[in-house]
Amino acid sequence: MKGQQIKLSSSVMITVLCLGSLLITAFWIVDNSSQLRSECHGFDRAIITQANTPVGSKILFSLEVGKTLRENLFQNKKWDTCAVVGNSGILSNSSCGEMIDSAQFVIRCNLPSLRKGYEKDVGIKTDVVTANPSIIWKKHGDLEGRRRPFVESLRIYGKSRLLLPAFTFARDVARSLRVVYTAEDFESPMWPVFLNPDYIRSLTLFWRSRGQRKGALSTGLEMVSLALEHCANVHLYGFWPFSIHPFELNAVNNHYFDNDKASWTHHAMPEEFDLWLQLHIQGVLRLHLGKCQPGTN
Repeated sequence: MKGQQIKLSSSVMITVLCLGSLLITAFWIVDNSSQLRSECHGFDRAIITQANTPVGSKILFSLEVGKTLRENLFQNKKWDTCAVVGNSGILSNSSCGEMIDSAQFVIRCNLPSLRKGYEKDVGIKTDVVTANPSIIWKKHGDLEGRRRPFVESLRIYGKSRLLLPAFTFARDVARSLRVVYTAEDFESPMWPVFLNPDYIRSLTLFWRSRGQRKGALSTGLEMVSLALEHCANVHLYGFWPFSIHPFELNAVNNHYFDNDKASWTHHAMPEEFDLWLQLHIQGVLRLHLGKCQPGTN
């Protein structure tokens, strides 16, 4: 009888302890879950979305307190002279290299060929060079195979910034991220940065309201717009979308480094050139179309 009472008491005690444990667990869930919800907002903030991380937010690395996602390349920066260099064949035999390199800040478009005998006409100085993600696909196989040749091809741009429009189309995001990972993996001195899509939308509205209503903005128009904001004197080189030289009347290749045919499916290059000409006449910028005289502005 006593043995049965001891077993019964032990059973009751275990049951009470288990119930007590369950109650404590229940109280912890109710109390601390509400605290987690009110203090950490897991429902709303666990995943980065457009709603919880608007454009302009400062994003901190979770395991490296105090570090942020790279500095803003153009924030609070002003230069006296800037050169924006397009790739038109009008630069061939132009002798503009020295003038381009004399600018305080030089922007080049879409990973152009440098050196290789082009120095006299286009210079070598580069602070920012853009890369359309389609170039990564066409010339470098989307970086899904060997990646070192791509990194080696960037050496001609030194320690400049590689500016990517990563958010133009959804397909561009993965390509652009592969560029970042490749630069990191091979310790490239260049560092990729992403063009803000909100800025491009604002820029599009700005130029649409001023008559540029055809086609998507070209890389050149985007870079010239940046230069106009940050530079007292903006000089344009290699912006000529036509096949005949304006002064010498000889044939002009599409690019100074090749004669690939122009594809204006998305952009309205002749209309943009009209804009450059208007801004040149108004004294807003300087459009260089003929031969350059080294040592002069």
